[in-house]
Amino acid sequence: MSHTAEIRYAGPSPLGESGYRTGLDWNTHGRARARAAEIITEHRAGRTEVVRGAHLLFDWAAHAVRSPDLLRVVQETIGGSVAVENTFLMIKWPGRDFPVPWHQDGTNPRMQLDPELSVAAWLAVTDATTINGCLQVVPGSHAAGYLDYGREESDAQRGKALGVQGMPNGPHERGVWLPLDAGQACLMDVRLIHRSDSNMTVGARVGLNVRYVAPGAIRPSGPHSPSLYPLTGSDW
Repeated sequence: MSHTAEIRYAGPSPLGESGYRTGLDWNTHGRARARAAEIITEHRAGRTEVVRGAHLLFDWAAHAVRSPDLLRVVQETIGGSVAVENTFLMIKWPGRDFPVPWHQDGTNPRMQLDPELSVAAWLAVTDATTINGCLQVVPGSHAAGYLDYGREESDAQRGKALGVQGMPNGPHERGVWLPLDAGQACLMDVRLIHRSDSNMTVGARVGLNVRYVAPGAIRPSGPHSPSLYPLTGSDW
């Protein structure tokens, strides 16, 4: 029988006791929605769900990660020198089974991110609602530190996501939904546990995940050498 992983408060976060900050802006509502329409048109035929390294492939994403208002808050959180470690463009198509299990953004088989020197961002390109698959977070869950994880059981072409072991997918009793309007963003401690549901509406839901790092943030596992995309500072 599966059970929920224990979550306890054990330490601070650069984003406060909750481990997240929401209601930030990366673009205007109208411009974000216009960009979403272009993205949906471009990827509709192939029903693309995940594009890794979007900031290296698309001019709009390269501009998005440099959004002045968003970048200012990132610098306030992790320091003046900031680089992008990775981005993921996520498209949840209507009628597609695309739940994302409870997971933490700062750990994977290649590396761990120092939570004092890194932060995760989620940028809403379309409106993100509880019906089309907005984020759900467990406030304060970052304080449990990095937890054991495993690959989800899935044969989806997008690949298998990493999920926290012992935490079955589905809403948590302490979970908080983070609906965002197109053009808004939230920041999360890289240890914060979060998830999202499939899209149950008739339109696509589009979001951009970003991992921002400061110098010294990455703890590689083995010979992995990350390729960073510096935005500010001269310490790279």
